[in-house]
Amino acid sequence: MSEFFSPKIQSVSALAPYRLLSSWSTGEILEVDISHVMDKPAFAEISKPDVFAKVRTDGLSIEWFDTELGPDNVYAWAKEQADEVSHEMFGAWMLRNKLSLSGAADALGISRRMVSYYRTASKAIPRSIWLACLGWEVSRPSSKNLPHRLPSAKDYARVHA
Repeated sequence: MSEFFSPKIQSVSALAPYRLLSSWSTGEILEVDISHVMDKPAFAEISKPDVFAKVRTDGLSIEWFDTELGPDNVYAWAKEQADEVSHEMFGAWMLRNKLSLSGAADALGISRRMVSYYRTASKAIPRSIWLACLGWEVSRPSSKNLPHRLPSAKDYARVHA
């Protein structure tokens, strides 16, 4: 887990095999389905319902004996499963578009500090910011002038070829 990741895990409990209920320092209580990672060999032992039910946290990770998950991943999965934007989605957008903190700030018309907050999950990413990310990615303005329309399918293909 990154030391810069902001929400801290406060408690975790098993709801059913492969589903967790997590409580965060943000006041959020989030359910998350982790079945998509449970088929990996590292999770073979905790895939047993009686072992899975013994989940706990020390405030730094989510653990079952010698197996653990990073809270930053669990938080991102929970946000995405709740149809919200996660810090991992925002970071992937920056990476995909080769944007630094300053580049993303310029692209979105927000401060570098807000980009950093979004990237580390220190602040929730508003729907409007995510829509701006997607719109910027589609239109790829070549200057600070905002486009007046979205590109056509041909324009989009030409820019992304």
